[in-house]
Amino acid sequence: MTKPRPSDLGVLGFRYLGAHEVEELADLWGALHQRHTVTAPHLQDIIGAVSLDESWRRRRAQYLQWMRDPDTMAILAEHDGDLAGYAMVTLRDNALGSWDRGDRVAIVQTFAIDPEYTGTGVGSKLLEEMRHQLSASGIRDIEFSALATASEDIDFLEQEGFQPFVTTMVCRVDGFGAHD
Repeated sequence: MTKPRPSDLGVLGFRYLGAHEVEELADLWGALHQRHTVTAPHLQDIIGAVSLDESWRRRRAQYLQWMRDPDTMAILAEHDGDLAGYAMVTLRDNALGSWDRGDRVAIVQTFAIDPEYTGTGVGSKLLEEMRHQLSASGIRDIEFSALATASEDIDFLEQEGFQPFVTTMVCRVDGFGAHD
């Protein structure tokens, strides 16, 4: 049974998590993991998906590692006691290159919205909170990855002001060459 979809969120609360609260993200990660496997079935022959349990075990370990850095942000969005979504954001030094992006860049490692809250504004409000915190820290740029086949996610990001920057291609090392 699914809960009714909220049409008017009203107040959305944000909570910044510490490493001891990472387990709270397991169900939202699970929904995102499932969405990943459904959205990108073409990758199965190249980089096979792992089970939900294994996926969470790996991601949880990565979260704990990232959260050792005090600049990492784990922001949980809540609505009337429900976990509506979260963002895991790390910072990295910006290598000097062709673009002036400031000394550090924010990397959105995970952005997960409970499927029941899709289309309700949770994602926009979570991004707004994230931008506010990053701006206060002097961060100018945010990098946000989306699966190439996730057109709804890409549309959302473009509506939020993101522009395509880099395309990441994947292949197995022992992959085959061009098809003639």
